[in-house]
Amino acid sequence: MDLKLAGRRALVTGSSSGLGAATARLLAKEGVAVVVHGRDETRADAVAKQVRADGGKVDVALGDLGTDAGADAVAGAALAGGDVDILVNNAGTYWPKSWAETTSQEWLETYDANVVSGVRMIQRLVPLMRDRGWGRVIQIGGGLAQQPSAEGAFYNATLAARHNLAVSLARELKDTGVTSNVVSPGAILVSTVQRIFEEAAPAFGWGESAEEIERGVVRDLLPNDIGRLGRPEEVAAAVVYLASPLADYVSGAVLRVDGGTIRTAF
Repeated sequence: MDLKLAGRRALVTGSSSGLGAATARLLAKEGVAVVVHGRDETRADAVAKQVRADGGKVDVALGDLGTDAGADAVAGAALAGGDVDILVNNAGTYWPKSWAETTSQEWLETYDANVVSGVRMIQRLVPLMRDRGWGRVIQIGGGLAQQPSAEGAFYNATLAARHNLAVSLARELKDTGVTSNVVSPGAILVSTVQRIFEEAAPAFGWGESAEEIERGVVRDLLPNDIGRLGRPEEVAAAVVYLASPLADYVSGAVLRVDGGTIRTAF
């Protein structure tokens, strides 16, 4: 299927690994010129090399979106190569911690890294999309925004904020040709998630192989309707759809890619 994305240009924040890297690669395969973003030059360049090997067009933008200066640097590097039509706000941070362990400063730092970082990029890139009359803004959220767990409350709250701001932005962008939506993954088997489950495996008796651990996680911790964890490419496919003109009539929506983990009728 032709998603009619050829000739567009996208910045995917936090795309030097994981979901962001998978998204950048799939967008590039659809003919989008991508800007890979990260803080580590070696890792960002490695993803860019993969995109080029697949025949895609790619630039690299380095910087810490946790500061205004860093956001200026990333936006400047992204725009140096041309207009940015698609902004995927994927960059963020996560680590498991309980209510008792988390300080107020860590709440603030996580909110800045996971929410304000995306706001900074919206402020710098969306007005230009508006002027051109077409654009896409896609937040990477998560099921914990809707059904939060006790652990990681500081992280769960930032996901809820991402979902909320995307809908607010959609209302702001009414009749402009620019849309704002959310892709909400469940548990996706990226390297950081794999490490967390591997560390937990002995306590749960899940075994040692990746297949045994995945089965144990889905059985004991994260049941869903599919019976496995998600893959980065499955989240990337949802992003690519929302980025395309085929999603012109989708606004302020949350597209869940979670195997049915979040179970709501509405």
